[in-house]
Amino acid sequence: MEDYKAKYKLVWQEEFDYEGPPNPEKWSAQVGGHGWGNNEDQFYTESGNAWVEGGKLIIEARPELDKAEAHEGKEITSARIRTVGKGDWQYGVVEVRAKIPQGLGIWPAIWMMPTKAERRWPACGEIDIMEYVGWRPEEIWATVHTGAFNHIVGTQKGNTQFFDEEFFSGFNDYSVEWNADKMIFRVNGNELFVYEPKAFMDADKITDEEWPFDKEFHLILNVAFGGNFGGARGKDVNILPARMEVEYVRVYQ
Repeated sequence: MEDYKAKYKLVWQEEFDYEGPPNPEKWSAQVGGHGWGNNEDQFYTESGNAWVEGGKLIIEARPELDKAEAHEGKEITSARIRTVGKGDWQYGVVEVRAKIPQGLGIWPAIWMMPTKAERRWPACGEIDIMEYVGWRPEEIWATVHTGAFNHIVGTQKGNTQFFDEEFFSGFNDYSVEWNADKMIFRVNGNELFVYEPKAFMDADKITDEEWPFDKEFHLILNVAFGGNFGGARGKDVNILPARMEVEYVRVYQ
């Protein structure tokens, strides 16, 4: 297999070689239980649902019925952490090695959003390196959203691939190689999805509606539960607690 990273240099990394909360020089928590635009069931906490142990980042969704009053009425807590202002990149390779949880209702994601969004979503752009939903238990998704292509109108661009039980029992590499006019999404180095507008439309007609990816984006790691996508075919709170574990994050340019 060709080493697609050979032409790049490592510019940012998080190896999780410490114990305790995520390194505040690299990560910030997003907090709240307002549904996050998707009617999600969880409350994202400031601390307690994301920590580092044994060389891995742990993000855990779990039931906390006795704390719902403090969590905007939400009976499930989880974490959503991001590198905004601490890791922001335009082009290159973003690679995350992770083990993802399974079960009906779970919705872990590895994705990117613009650091300085000049337009509202979806026109600002979104890069979904990896999404998984428990009601499609054998599939990994890679998707982009733009003004022209997004799930609100059912035009999002992406692809899925089926994997076996052994795949989901271990750690796997999820990455996007992103340049000025093309993105290649890979799983364990194997191509999953290519987004290249000039491949399906005239290059001189491409605008920000199709390619808003000419600016810095930051990385987001989270585990959601329920919601429009995660809970589309039902949910089972008995699968909780559920963890996404991350061995490393590496960025090459």
